[in-house]
Amino acid sequence: MANRNSSNSINIPEARDAMDKFKMEAASQVGVNLKNGYNGDLTSREAGSVGGQMVKNMIESYERNMK
Repeated sequence: MANRNSSNSINIPEARDAMDKFKMEAASQVGVNLKNGYNGDLTSREAGSVGGQMVKNMIESYERNMK
């Protein structure tokens, strides 16, 4: 597994699997073929769309939980 820099680290090791699952779900929602391991073949647009979808999902979840 590649080294992760400090800005990309997860403080709770058990959360890694949940975050990976969340990332895969977001990728599926935007039609990006994300795989476990190395994804350096993705375009910047594809990678950005996955990150953007993750943020969108987090905001929607937060808003639902506020009610």
